Amino acid sequence: VFEFKEGDIVAGKVVRVDPDEVLVDIGYKTEGVIPVKELSIRNNANPGDVVSEGEDIEALVMQMEDDQGRLVLSKKRAQYERAWGRIENVMNEGGTVSGPVIEVVKGGLIVDIGLRGFLPASLVDLRRVRDLHPYIGEDIEAKVIELDKNRNNVVLSRRAFLEEAQAEQRQAFLSDLQPGDIRPGVVSSVVNFGAFVDLGGMDGLVHVSELSWQHVSHPSEVVAVGTEVQVRVLEVDRDRERISLSIRQTREDPWEEFARDATVGKAIDGVVTKTVPFGAFVSVGDGVEGLVHVSEIAMHHVESPELELSIGQAVQVKVTEIDPDRRRVSLSIKQALPEWSERPAFEPARSEAPSAPRRREFQREEEVDKEPSFNADASLEAILQELKEKGIGRS
Repeated sequence: VFEFKEGDIVAGKVVRVDPDEVLVDIGYKTEGVIPVKELSIRNNANPGDVVSEGEDIEALVMQMEDDQGRLVLSKKRAQYERAWGRIENVMNEGGTVSGPVIEVVKGGLIVDIGLRGFLPASLVDLRRVRDLHPYIGEDIEAKVIELDKNRNNVVLSRRAFLEEAQAEQRQAFLSDLQPGDIRPGVVSSVVNFGAFVDLGGMDGLVHVSELSWQHVSHPSEVVAVGTEVQVRVLEVDRDRERISLSIRQTREDPWEEFARDATVGKAIDGVVTKTVPFGAFVSVGDGVEGLVHVSEIAMHHVESPELELSIGQAVQVKVTEIDPDRRRVSLSIKQALPEWSERPAFEPARSEAPSAPRRREFQREEEVDKEPSFNADASLEAILQELKEKGIGRS
C-alpha cells in the first residue's frame, strides 16, 4: 500500500463501469470511485463512452473518505492538471493546441484540449461565422491567447492560427513569384480603381490602366467576379505582401502591331470615336486611335468637326504620319477621297485661309504695248537711257 493524499494524481485500472459511477483499483485498501460528473469535461457524458473495464487511467484524489467510507477520485481533474501545465508551455512558446469541438455555448465553442477551452465566435475563422453547429465534432487547431488558472479560463483563437499559417503560405508563395511571370487567375473582386485577381495563393491587383490597351472608364466594362484571366506579374512587394498585375500585357501591344503593318500613305478603315474643336479621333485598330486634324476632314473648309462627323461613323483615312516614340498617328480623311487623287498633279492643295487680294488682274492693252523689251546683252547704261526716253521712271 502506497501513501498519497488529497490533490495527488494516482494511476489505476477501471474494474467496473456503472451508469452513475466508475470503480477504479489504485492499489489502495479500497477501490476508488469516480462519480459520473467527475469523469469527463463534457457535460452529461455516458460513462461507457469515456472509459471501459480494464483500461488504465489517471485520477486525482478528491476525498480520502466520504460519508460512506469510499475513496473519491476525479478523472477530469487529473486530466485538467496535466493539461494545464502543457497548455502553459504551449502558450509561452507560441505554439498551438488541438482538440475536438464538444459544445456550442453562448458566444462561441467549447474545445476539448484536456480541459474546456473557450473559442469565441469571432475567432473561429478568418471571417465571421453565423452558424457554429457544423463545427461540433470537428478537430481544430488554435492558439492560446488567454490563460487564467484562478478563474479556470482558457481562451483560444483559431483565427490567429489560420492567419499565422496563411502568412507562412503567403511568404512561400511570394518567394516563388517573379516579375514577368504569366499566371492564371480568377477575378475575386472589382473596385473603381481596378480588379483583384486570385492567383491560387494570394490576390494581386490589376490597376484599371492595366486591364486593356483600350481606354477603360470602369473595370466592370472588362471583367466581372469569377472571370478567368491570364495575368503578367509586374511587381512583387514581399515586405508589404502586395502583387501588381497586368492583363493587357499578356497580349501584344496593338500599337506595336499597327506600327509594324501601317505605312505613311496607306489607306485604312476606321471609326470616329470623338470630335474636338481641332479635329476628330478615329479608331484604326484595337486600342489605336489617330487624329484627323480639322484641316484634313474635307476638301472644303470645316468650321466644326462635329458638323461633319458623328461618333461611331465609319470612315476611310490615309496615314500621314506615324510617331512610334510618342505613340501618335496622324490621319487624313480628305486625302483618302477619290477627289483628292483625281486632282491635277500641278494643282496646289487648297489653302483653308482666304488668299490675299491681287493688286491687278490684268493691264490695259495699251500699257502692255508700252512695256519695254529688254536686250539681255545690253549694258546697264543703255537700259537706263531707253527707259528715260520712254518716260518710265520719271519722278
